[in-house]
Amino acid sequence: MLSFSRARSQGRNTRPLGGGMEYLEPKRKSNVMGKIILVVSLTALCIFMLKHAPSFTSPTAFSRSEEGVTHVLVTGGAGYIGSHAALRLLKDSYRVTIVDNLSRGNLGAVKVLQGLFPEPGRLQFIYADLGDAKAVDKIFSENAFDAVMHFAAVAYVGESTLDPLKYYHNITSNTLVVLEAVARHKVKKLIYSSTCATYGEPDKMPIVEVTPQVPINPYGKAKKMAEDMILDFSKNSDMAVMILRYFNVIGSDPEGRLGEAPKPELREHGRISGACFDAARGVIPGLQVKGTDYKTGDGTCVRDYIDVTDLVDAHVKALEKAKPRNVGIYNVGTGKGRSVKEFVEACKKATGVDIKVDFLPRRPGDYAEVYSDPAKILRDLNWSARYTNLQESLEVAWKWQKTHPHGYASS
Repeated sequence: MLSFSRARSQGRNTRPLGGGMEYLEPKRKSNVMGKIILVVSLTALCIFMLKHAPSFTSPTAFSRSEEGVTHVLVTGGAGYIGSHAALRLLKDSYRVTIVDNLSRGNLGAVKVLQGLFPEPGRLQFIYADLGDAKAVDKIFSENAFDAVMHFAAVAYVGESTLDPLKYYHNITSNTLVVLEAVARHKVKKLIYSSTCATYGEPDKMPIVEVTPQVPINPYGKAKKMAEDMILDFSKNSDMAVMILRYFNVIGSDPEGRLGEAPKPELREHGRISGACFDAARGVIPGLQVKGTDYKTGDGTCVRDYIDVTDLVDAHVKALEKAKPRNVGIYNVGTGKGRSVKEFVEACKKATGVDIKVDFLPRRPGDYAEVYSDPAKILRDLNWSARYTNLQESLEVAWKWQKTHPHGYASS
């Protein structure tokens, strides 16, 4: 140890000072400064290279605009309707980004789409909550969206009466976050997924687009508030806006790739089609029909059932026809009302199961009769429903249900 210290001392350019202290010669100072500069330079170079490495900030197909390619953000694209819309867009050669927090959607649906369209630059999935404004702005900053189809929403009338604040937050507040991002990043088109629930219970049938909107449950009220925000913003914007108010959605992808798979804990709030299928499969003991004393032909509610394939076709036509500085508002339905009893009989025939039916009192927030007049969307967008046979739509959906008894987890 001693000899090593002497060697170190003899090898240095030093000059003795009083008290046995030494100081470095100017040449040594220069060497030290050079090494410091070298280290700093190398560090800066490493940081620069990391930041510009392909895995960090190299532009992707999703982050740049491309002539002839329309990039659509599909919020709620892991959900029932959103996933079917994403499938249709991908089939039509659109570039698609799905954003979903999977609270109601299914990652399995996204995986199906990824398997069908594995080519780079076709489809990406981003796990995010639209209530997180910073996350939403980051998504818009890092992607070049040409249009937004905003499906993401909780959507059960019964649940909305039990937990209204969830609906105002999830629908109204989150739509504001999306709208702010759309405005900030100058996205050209917005297609908004709305509902006939904004009309409430009109005095006259069928419902037209100018029918007064008097919603009677938090779901419809939250959707109307979101519509009002979009309409107010559009008055001073160049953005093209389409608002589609659709009716009761049924069916599934005719080729059996996608279907409806609600979370088990939400079965009691779900669509009547899901309840029918659950009863047919024995998941629940029978079907509960809530309300038999409405002023309708057979006492049960009357609804306009629209096949999901027709619904997403309306969204694509709206996207194609959307024009800058213009707002289009359209009802999306068949124009024909069917009672709940009619629906149950069609479901029995579609499944081949004699489903047990229990008739119970009315559910809070429901309305007696709602069906559309789709004349405007036919005139403006050349759209009309094609899959109007109720039993056939249920047969297609039932086929998916039988092959996916546990939803996408069955795949």
